[in-house]
Amino acid sequence: MADPPVTQETATESMAESATDSTAVPASGIAPEHGDGLRAAARPPVAGQISDRTGGASHPVPPPLDHATIRAIVAGIMLAMFLSALEQTIVAPALPAIGRTLGGIDDLSWVVTAYLLAATATTPLFGKLSDIYGRRAVLLLAICIFVGGSVVCALAPTIWVLIGARALQGIGGGGLLPIAQTIIGDLLSPRERPIIQGRTSIMFMSASILGPVLGGLLTDHVHWSLIFWINLPLGLIAVVMTERALRHLPRNDRPHQLDVVGAVFMVGAALSLMLALAWGGTRYAWSSWPVVALFAGSTALWIAFVARLLTAREPFIPLAILHGRATSAITAGAFFSIGVIIGITIYMPLYCQTVLGASASVSGFALIAFMGGATIGSLVSARLMVQLSHYMRVPMIGLLAAIAALCVFAAYPARLSLGEVVGLLFVIGFGAGPMYPVSTIVMQNAVKAHQLGTATGTLNFFRTLGGAIVVAIFGAIVLGSVGDGSQKLTLEKLAAGHNDLAPAFHWVFIAAAVGLAISLLCVLIVEERPLHGPGHAQGAGG
Repeated sequence: MADPPVTQETATESMAESATDSTAVPASGIAPEHGDGLRAAARPPVAGQISDRTGGASHPVPPPLDHATIRAIVAGIMLAMFLSALEQTIVAPALPAIGRTLGGIDDLSWVVTAYLLAATATTPLFGKLSDIYGRRAVLLLAICIFVGGSVVCALAPTIWVLIGARALQGIGGGGLLPIAQTIIGDLLSPRERPIIQGRTSIMFMSASILGPVLGGLLTDHVHWSLIFWINLPLGLIAVVMTERALRHLPRNDRPHQLDVVGAVFMVGAALSLMLALAWGGTRYAWSSWPVVALFAGSTALWIAFVARLLTAREPFIPLAILHGRATSAITAGAFFSIGVIIGITIYMPLYCQTVLGASASVSGFALIAFMGGATIGSLVSARLMVQLSHYMRVPMIGLLAAIAALCVFAAYPARLSLGEVVGLLFVIGFGAGPMYPVSTIVMQNAVKAHQLGTATGTLNFFRTLGGAIVVAIFGAIVLGSVGDGSQKLTLEKLAAGHNDLAPAFHWVFIAAAVGLAISLLCVLIVEERPLHGPGHAQGAGG
């Protein structure tokens, strides 16, 4: 039976009242346009203002968004997400040239680390700020910080100025992804979001492949600074495309107080933990005092953060997000599954080169098969989520297939042909890849509209943190199998050597399978809520 018509006022009020109804109909009063998953204006604007029932500020009702405006918003935020994704891969090929120009060869790793640390730490902060000040202002701020950091990177006279600029760039980059995903949540109903989330998977795949190629070409044939200058025109285009269009975006922000103390505790705890994981086993021994001190400091800050959550009048992360069955379970599931995906991306080339004897280029093609499987899996799962009422079965089946493929890797780490490895990697990517769109959609479907930014930022934060922890675990297994603690080992040294790493990768694949098994258990206990939106009453069973 189809739902009765919903007016703009009642839709917006329901968004402010319940987690389920909050995402049923966006406040802009937009109806679906058949054919591409986007929408066109269908209802006349409602005069007056919408007032938050809980005492929030009143906002003028925005006019309905037409199809061209929606396309402009989606294109603009996709470009912003592309900037963030591209910057994570375009720098690596330029590092040798940067070292020759600026010096500081021993500090080159910080060019990558500084960006990742800053982006990870600021992700939940930008999500919270977008709930307080609105998506448009915070997204434009993130783009400006990112572009400003890029300009300083291109002009950097020394390696440490470049590292500092990369941290500034990372602060902006940390806001691009969660705010863009939150805008999709504001713009589209839960049933419509999978279509756009599937398209973002193609964008990330393109950025992952294009980044190293473009970075190498610009460095070899022009100058390494072009990898940063390229962000200036792209960033300006993103600003122009979104600045005017986002003025029409429905606003769900309420008067909030930013818990600065809680934010400092969380950012400090994350930075200390990620530094310890990055340095342990490579720059310093795991038992060295710098690593131990970082772990101890991170533990103390996490304890202080939890205490702050329990005592603050308005905690940095609302307790409803942490206590909810759907939100907590899907966050934990994404922590392990996305962590395993990132870990495989880092260590699979090493496996192909040291165990299978493949070249670096062949290892890259094998990794493309994995990433292609993840992209196709994301697209397929996005389509199925729209059609199925029991949509959580999609990631369940996918994770089971990925676990089975990892078990084959664990059983025969040194006896697989390159073709078999490529096929198994595709299966793992296809099975685990759906957790990207599924986790985002489930999280946003389970929270109130005015909490979308905080929830999306928190999810992205824990997904990235999961990647850092899983990569550290894989590294401890691999490096620990060949090192005696007397020398510093790196992945580059292992790839250049002739170590027998098949036994080590046996345990790496077992650890990856365990991680996905934990993710599967979390998915099994997720509360499956209906994805409201156009056509939800006609969803297929299954």
